[in-house]
Amino acid sequence: MITRKKILYPVTQSLRQYLYHFDREREIPRIYDQLAAFSGAIPYEDANGRETLWLTVMYPPEVLKEIRPRLTAIYTELKLGRDVQQHEHLVVDRIDFGDFGNSRPFRVRVTNAFNDNSDYFYVKQADASRIYGLELEHILSPVRINYLVSGNTLIEEHIVGVPGDQFLKHYLPRPDLNKVRIAKEFTKFNERSFIRLLGDMRSVNYVVEMTPDFEEVQFRVRAIDFDQQSYEGKGGVYQAFRFRSNRAITKVAFDVLNRKSIDQYVAEEHAQMARRAKVEADRLRALLRIMRREEIAPRAHVATLAKELDRLHGTSHYQDCKSMGMLTAQHIMDMLEVGPEDPDWNKLY
Repeated sequence: MITRKKILYPVTQSLRQYLYHFDREREIPRIYDQLAAFSGAIPYEDANGRETLWLTVMYPPEVLKEIRPRLTAIYTELKLGRDVQQHEHLVVDRIDFGDFGNSRPFRVRVTNAFNDNSDYFYVKQADASRIYGLELEHILSPVRINYLVSGNTLIEEHIVGVPGDQFLKHYLPRPDLNKVRIAKEFTKFNERSFIRLLGDMRSVNYVVEMTPDFEEVQFRVRAIDFDQQSYEGKGGVYQAFRFRSNRAITKVAFDVLNRKSIDQYVAEEHAQMARRAKVEADRLRALLRIMRREEIAPRAHVATLAKELDRLHGTSHYQDCKSMGMLTAQHIMDMLEVGPEDPDWNKLY
């Protein structure tokens, strides 16, 4: 479905003012370029000895000596705020580089020297599309997102869960898995992604959280890649069930859920997202006002997607949208049935 690499869009001054207002813009080391100047790399292997898409990178001793305290300070800022005295016992013991995707991320492992407990965070190139995706996830999804921006550096917290491709391969076939519950959550995830126009939700771009409950295991599907927020011109890119890598879970959903159940779960997701949108109306309005004025996708993509959305909704007003931000705002209003007439919502943009 996606044939070309996405364009990276700069973070404009208007977006930076928004990020500063909501405490996302911080005075942290702008370290991406320094990390990119590594001197060597070896393939990173998983627990079974198989090579992954990640490379473990190396630096000269004098460079590593400079980088490590900057990374632990960033981690402390991400987790604790501005109390930089809390990171003296933290050690950066591995840095991996992902030469894939659009953000070309670095994955940093930080270990507590007292108890050997490790955590991860990511250093990426700041891209406006991805930041809009992170913000919309924070506002409209059932989870909160923790990230920071400084210059061309984007810091993201690690999102815990079983990678989607691994879940579909190793967990979905298990006879004791409650397939109705995972089918329900995938249905809601698919709808949530489509409403806010988050694309490319292939199985490698989301994780599945599994939480033991008093009777059963609860699931939640969470996006981990936000590069394709409101970018592609093909409507199918925004529907996770259309991707080949998701065929197994899509088949399960259609096997175990009837039409009325699917409609119920879709309606639940609409209602929950509408409530979140109203609670965060000021923040969502501020974000979309900036987003609608900025270029975050080629104009050809805007025109193509507008035609598809008009056809889907049986309307003609999408053709009047001149940017992906305008399309996104209109689509959220149409799908959640909120808009200027709603006294709790006033006007989205």
